[in-house]
Amino acid sequence: MTAQEIKERLKRGERIVLECKKAESELPKSFWETYSAFANTVGGLVLLGVEENRKEKDVAKRFTFTGVKNPGKIISDLWNTINSNKVSHNILRDEDVDSIEVDGVIIVYVSVPQADWRDKPIYLNENPYKGTFRRNNEGDYHCTQEEIKAMIRDSNADGNDGSLIELYDMRDIDLESLRQYRTEFRLENPDHVWNNDGDKEFLKKIGGYVEDRKSGKEGLTAAGLLMFGQGLPIRDRFANFRMDYIDFSNLIGDERYHDRLTYDGRWENNIYQFLRRALMKLTMDIPKPFKMEGVKRIDDTPQHKAVREAFTNAIIHADVFLEGGILRIEKHNDKLCLRNPGTLMLTIDQIYSGGVSRARNPRMQNMLRMIGFGENLGSGFQMILNAWSDAGWDDPQLNNRLDIDEVELVLPLRPKDISQTSQTSEKTSEKTSEKTSKKTSKKTSETILEIILENPRITVKELSQLTGLSVGGVRWNLDKLAEKGKLKRVGPDKGGYWEVINKE
Repeated sequence: MTAQEIKERLKRGERIVLECKKAESELPKSFWETYSAFANTVGGLVLLGVEENRKEKDVAKRFTFTGVKNPGKIISDLWNTINSNKVSHNILRDEDVDSIEVDGVIIVYVSVPQADWRDKPIYLNENPYKGTFRRNNEGDYHCTQEEIKAMIRDSNADGNDGSLIELYDMRDIDLESLRQYRTEFRLENPDHVWNNDGDKEFLKKIGGYVEDRKSGKEGLTAAGLLMFGQGLPIRDRFANFRMDYIDFSNLIGDERYHDRLTYDGRWENNIYQFLRRALMKLTMDIPKPFKMEGVKRIDDTPQHKAVREAFTNAIIHADVFLEGGILRIEKHNDKLCLRNPGTLMLTIDQIYSGGVSRARNPRMQNMLRMIGFGENLGSGFQMILNAWSDAGWDDPQLNNRLDIDEVELVLPLRPKDISQTSQTSEKTSEKTSEKTSKKTSKKTSETILEIILENPRITVKELSQLTGLSVGGVRWNLDKLAEKGKLKRVGPDKGGYWEVINKE
């Protein structure tokens, strides 16, 4: 790390991944709390010999390089302490710690990586429940018992969904859900030997039922109950966990939502039924271009596959034991939002790069994979990115919401050229992007106007199919054309028509 790189980091003032400590002559005791916090969150940089004035609003004036008197001793004390029983695990490499001259003084930097899921929680003084910290915008804070338990669960190489749920057995299975799943399984795997097994034996083989030879106990696993269980037993055992689908698109008047799928007694509230019902609703408005393979029409597009992958990911990464956890799926005019309880177990870089797979619920992952969901192990997110890019839509956004223990994936349904979310730090890049955006947007608008001139009674859905835009993307363009006085709607949505006022 160079002096210039350090100055650039300070200019950004990224509080959640940056900590400055004066540390004039010794390693401060608070360093170890920050070490734990960074390791248990997303990593970060500690600068020793830099003083921060938090009252200063101007970031450029907030930091002062005070320097350290004996950098060699501070670094030596750090390594001696970290290799003792002070911390649960040393995740630093030699290149992560060093001293450097900045503005005539010597400072020490420590680059703390995010700990691997197998090593979390990183804690102090041999006590995870008193010595575990995480990071937020205010600095380091003591983790709650719930947060610590979640990290301990995540460190289990066998996953979270294989535990025996005592006193829950085949009587708690919704047989219709299991029958539907087995039908899908048979269609996907027509020659599989498991097709001949009874329900209980079948569940054993896919990870839904277990027999503990040591204790002699047997019953459903968490995966088996959540995937195929009856609603009442699920809510009895997993009262902390809910599933909710809400459609906020095409609202009329004072409507709070257009459609909702929640616990209302009209369906068995297991994950399998939620997936079947919510996925169909979620993808209903995604354009399906007319395509034939021989005599068979192909309706499945890369975008539909991407949404299935995203939905699957939300399920297999959900921390179903987290207090107040919600698997929440939302549909909006201009985006789809998929949220699952639990934070990311992999780093953002690992997810974007692909090649690494780690599911909280590996048995559910296998169950879904066996019927054609989530087959892109380690590359699923890249597939989502590619599908959205091919469609010309704005980039998906993956948000690790540490403050509420939730992961959110936003899939925009608006054309990339009209996106206001992409930003760049360089003014020249901003100008170039703006010019390109305007040019592309103009072309899209002109295409829509030309189509309407040919067929003034064309529907939004038909425009979506012809342009390749989402329904939300078409509506956005129509609204902008109306604002510019180039287009108006005559009559009601049904039975009315479009009038092009000014094509120039």
